[in-house]
Amino acid sequence: MMVMMMQKKVSSKPRKQRKAHFNAPLHVRHKKMSAPLSKDLRDKYKRRSFPVRTGDTVRVVRGDFKGIEGKVTRVDSKKYKVYIDKVKRRKVNGEEVLIPIHPSNVIITDLDLEDEKRRMKLSKKVKTTE
Repeated sequence: MMVMMMQKKVSSKPRKQRKAHFNAPLHVRHKKMSAPLSKDLRDKYKRRSFPVRTGDTVRVVRGDFKGIEGKVTRVDSKKYKVYIDKVKRRKVNGEEVLIPIHPSNVIITDLDLEDEKRRMKLSKKVKTTE
């Protein structure tokens, strides 16, 4: 009886899933903002996806901007969107603005590995599988 009380129940109701998604704390949102890796990166790091960060090079695979490759200039965790330097739209007044794209609609083609912690995160996974 006590064991059943200790287990955490996870709801399958769509309403609760949406609530959990949009009320998630930032450290959970960071993980949800993962994008699939390209085939060569997947083979190299033995991972399928990795969280997107500013400085990564990505290729858009869905939507109006399909095929465009560029660097991530901004990551908006609150709105679950990434901004890519070559994905722009011209406003009526002539100003160019970046278009937000969901991370699931891009593929990471080159990782920005300047951060030591990020390099360690990738290498830890590779060591365990070899």
